[in-house]
Amino acid sequence: MKMTTKYSFWGCLLIGVLLYTCKKPYNPGIINSPNSYFVVEGVINNGSDSTIVKLSKTVNISSSTKTSGVDNCTVQVEGEGGSSYQLNSQGNGYYALSQLNLDVSKKYRLHIITGDNKEYASDYVEVKKTPPIDSVGFQVKDNMLQLYANTHDAANATRYYRWAYDETWRFHAKYQSSFVVDKESQTVVSRPGSEANYYCFAGDKSSTIVIGSSAKLSQDVIFQQPITTIASTSEKIEMRYSILLKQYALTKEAYQFWENLKKNTEQLGSIFDAQPSQLIGNIHNLKDATEPVIGYISVTNVQTKRVFIDNVDVPNTWRTTYPYDCGPPDSALYVNPKTGSNDVQSMIINGGAIPVQAITSQIKIIGFTYSSVECTDCTIRGRVATPSFWIER
Repeated sequence: MKMTTKYSFWGCLLIGVLLYTCKKPYNPGIINSPNSYFVVEGVINNGSDSTIVKLSKTVNISSSTKTSGVDNCTVQVEGEGGSSYQLNSQGNGYYALSQLNLDVSKKYRLHIITGDNKEYASDYVEVKKTPPIDSVGFQVKDNMLQLYANTHDAANATRYYRWAYDETWRFHAKYQSSFVVDKESQTVVSRPGSEANYYCFAGDKSSTIVIGSSAKLSQDVIFQQPITTIASTSEKIEMRYSILLKQYALTKEAYQFWENLKKNTEQLGSIFDAQPSQLIGNIHNLKDATEPVIGYISVTNVQTKRVFIDNVDVPNTWRTTYPYDCGPPDSALYVNPKTGSNDVQSMIINGGAIPVQAITSQIKIIGFTYSSVECTDCTIRGRVATPSFWIER
């Protein structure tokens, strides 16, 4: 019995050694693939809003560069029959054109000539009319705030929809600093209003694909389409939050493109998720039909709706988690009772700590509480200036 145990031990050890020594790192060739594909993003906007198109090249996963904008291109909206409208370069791969008033009886495409004389064009597509957004609402669900949209088309002509959004929220630093170090006099003075940094505004844009369809319904109605969620601990709803929702009508082919793109980019990760599929857009290299081009150009108008949500609209049990580890403010005195040292000088004036509140004794300031920049200055991740569209409750 002891001999069997001995052999079992050495057998397991040998297998373990073999498995360890046979391990080799696997680096898929695609990570360092030299291919760089042309990407076209945007919508030809038939309405008062601008048409904005972004041209870029894909980069390798291993690259430190996230995107590569393509400049020096001639970009035009072209209609059947010969009409054309040129977009102006904005830099970093962006091209823009102010409002368009297109003939809805005709089809249009995007035509691109790059600086190295490559020529691309989207298919001619119909002008879709986007119906208005009926409402944007929200509901509390599983410690999350679920935002949704309602819309409909009485003519039953839309059926396929896409949404994007811009978020803005007001937040504040963990601690409000009432003092600042005057660099010239090297003293601690009251913080002037021009250097206020407790309340700020921050924002973000949608980064996921939000699409919906009523094609299987008798009426063209979209009810409580999920748009985004906000965690109960998020700073977004600590004070006041706003979302500007944008709605676009799609053709069936455009919807299928966005649906495949969503599956390929957001719904992979387990054997139960959808498997990757070839992404076929409507943009082509006119001189080389074999070149893959990523993107789909639609022609429509955009409908928008802005709503505000206050912290009083969510459960009062929700508590915001501050993004930095901020313990209670420390104290610095002009005369440390134990060492006699000037801690205000060493910790705040010379040390870079931020004075928060005055420490007084018999109406005399004898020191200050202090904290870090991250815990007292909202401008490191936001702006003090109030956005032009912002209104308080």
